[in-house]
Amino acid sequence: MSFPPQPALSWALALLLALQLRSLEAGAHRATDPDFQEAYFEQLLDHFNFERFGNKTFRQRFLLSEKFWKRGEGPIFFYTGNEGDVWSFANNSGFILELAAQQGALVVFAEHRYYGKSLPFGERSRCRGYTELLTVEQALADYAGLLRALRQELGARDAPAIAFGGSYGGMLSAYMRIKYPHLVAGALAASAPVVAVAGLGDPYQFFRDVSADFEGQRPECAQAVRDAFRQIKDLFLQGAYDAVSQEFGTCWPLSGPGDLTQLFGFARNAFTLLAMMDYPYPVDFVGHLPANPVKVGCDRLLSESQRIKGLRSLAGASAHLPGLVSSVRGPVLAWEREQAWCTTPRARSPAMTSTCSTRSVPTPQAAAWALMPRPGTTSNNVSDIFPDLPFTEALRQQYCLDTWGVWPRQDWLQTSFGGGDSEQPEHVSPRHHHPRGSASPGPQSVPPRRPRICRGGAQARGHPHRQVGRGSQA
Repeated sequence: MSFPPQPALSWALALLLALQLRSLEAGAHRATDPDFQEAYFEQLLDHFNFERFGNKTFRQRFLLSEKFWKRGEGPIFFYTGNEGDVWSFANNSGFILELAAQQGALVVFAEHRYYGKSLPFGERSRCRGYTELLTVEQALADYAGLLRALRQELGARDAPAIAFGGSYGGMLSAYMRIKYPHLVAGALAASAPVVAVAGLGDPYQFFRDVSADFEGQRPECAQAVRDAFRQIKDLFLQGAYDAVSQEFGTCWPLSGPGDLTQLFGFARNAFTLLAMMDYPYPVDFVGHLPANPVKVGCDRLLSESQRIKGLRSLAGASAHLPGLVSSVRGPVLAWEREQAWCTTPRARSPAMTSTCSTRSVPTPQAAAWALMPRPGTTSNNVSDIFPDLPFTEALRQQYCLDTWGVWPRQDWLQTSFGGGDSEQPEHVSPRHHHPRGSASPGPQSVPPRRPRICRGGAQARGHPHRQVGRGSQA
């Protein structure tokens, strides 16, 4: 027996097919200001355990734009927030806003728990012992609860919702469609490493693609990168640690193989960042980068007669020679915290902590989800231009156990969400790119009741606040 297609799903399928014909590059050039309102939702602290936290809540931040919305007609575009401040994603997702203007959509950007101002335990949220509620499942339930509440309060019960997201947020948008198909009619998962993070696929593909960016820019650039890494390794084998420290401009002397691995990882991450942000216009997402940063990086590297200094010019900096990547604002390359213009490969990197939840979701200290090594993401110096830096499941397990006291579940994402193409749900559109806060109060015990929206109130960044909650403000 056949049934007529549901209106919401038919609409979603038509929209997702149309999206395949458009370019995401338009997102960088915003046509109009969306007039976002910053708001907070009284979110349940724990959606699954009813004894430990009961009905306690925390304030989850979200952004709302009704500027383009055609009530009674337009859909809901719901951005499933990544591992960072929600404003950074809203300010760099112009494609969604341009599409919202065309489709008359309500736009929502939800902040991921434990990031930005959505801290379940205030500043303690960033400490070991308070991260037990930082999971993919909890984050998805947050988004589901927020979406239902907004539909109810804004009179949009029948409006189809499309989930949007990029990178880890793209994984969440796909997972939303899988886990909550009654709430989300479709999903656009841009640059979402669903397969790789689930431990499937070719472990060398990512860095092979990053290498292709630099090969495509200038073949001699790719060869210069290989030469620089080989020269550093040769000097280490000779015990010439001081020579590498001086030429690369490290803040502290290098002293052994562990430092070499850290230095190589730091430099490799710089190439990853340039490849991911390789747009033909300047960007201010993870930091200030010029237009065509791969070209700029290659020009800097090749401008130096000595290859190691060329690599430093691209990836790091000394007090006298600012580097392209180390000048990025914020903690993306956290080695520069001690001295802003000096690479410090001996400092403990936070980048690997992003894989250390028992359900594979980033920790608050991880500022560089997209830059980190993860199981299934390895360079080998054969199919790519980078040093042989394996990152095995065993290495991840030991790191997570030592750092966070947890033992990762290797197969959990695949078990819970799938990952192979044959398991891809209907109306999920994966978009593959070339790899090119202040504290909130702790959880409050509030009896659940009908969500509400409160207009007016305090201001943040010039945007009016709204409150959506189950009870009194946390």
